[in-house]
Amino acid sequence: MALYAISDLHLSLSGEKPMDVFSSKWKDHHLQIKDNWEKIVSEDDTVLIAGDISWAMNMKEALIDLDFIAKLPGRKILSKGNHDYWWGSIKKLNSLYDNMHFIQNNYFEYKGYAICGTRGWVIPGSSIFKEEDEKIYKRELIRLRLSLDSAKKDGFDKFIVMIHYPPVNETFKDSDFTDVFEEYGVSKVIYGHLHDKSLNRVMTGMRNNVEYILTSVDYIDFSPVKIMD
Repeated sequence: MALYAISDLHLSLSGEKPMDVFSSKWKDHHLQIKDNWEKIVSEDDTVLIAGDISWAMNMKEALIDLDFIAKLPGRKILSKGNHDYWWGSIKKLNSLYDNMHFIQNNYFEYKGYAICGTRGWVIPGSSIFKEEDEKIYKRELIRLRLSLDSAKKDGFDKFIVMIHYPPVNETFKDSDFTDVFEEYGVSKVIYGHLHDKSLNRVMTGMRNNVEYILTSVDYIDFSPVKIMD
């Protein structure tokens, strides 16, 4: 049993939004993901998927992409990204598949670790942060604490967090998110959202006893990365 991570699958198996309009490396990228995934992930493994799962605008369309993921090997734990407009009732989502679990104010367990998370948002101080972002940013902080607190209440003291947005802005200074990670003693933070030119904002490795891992699918060559045995 091993733990893998990946994010930003940007699936559109309905054909509504092919990703190769952005770059030729995205041509048939779902087949690249499928091939790589099946080579390294077994049914006993767990894969964290940190947001931007499907371009679908509603659940009916999203089911095509979710079914594709469900058929891949392993147990999957998914959190929301900024493009996951189809994401609805967490209770309904968690009733859909036996091998796929969705995080929203809750957590799931892996070998004594609580897998927690939320979407995150643009960090204050960023060049693109607007006044209207403040409310969403604070709400995402609340969701993160709710997720961590639900695990802590059940006796967990080891945490891995999935967050779609980078937890720092382009200055790389600490944020409320990094403060929460350190407050709870989070071991690893899996995040995505960054592509192409924005990859100059990558923060990976250890920082104040927290390991940060970027898993945007094009950054990791369309292949899940192992983060723990």
